[in-house]
Amino acid sequence: MITNKSELNKFYRKLIEQEDISHKQALSIYEAMHAEAVSLGIICSENILEGLEVDLRIARAINRLSI
Repeated sequence: MITNKSELNKFYRKLIEQEDISHKQALSIYEAMHAEAVSLGIICSENILEGLEVDLRIARAINRLSI
């Protein structure tokens, strides 16, 4: 669970500054990862957004929890 959002945002900003990847390269990586997941049977290539709403509701619920 995220306890310090400002530190996380700093981390992401620094990571973005350090990465030097073009949109074309990022898309190529995504497509390769997607093809691998389909070949392993982890996801179905027909509708990759299926079940996304449920995942988002679960993530929101988890992020609202506090210790």
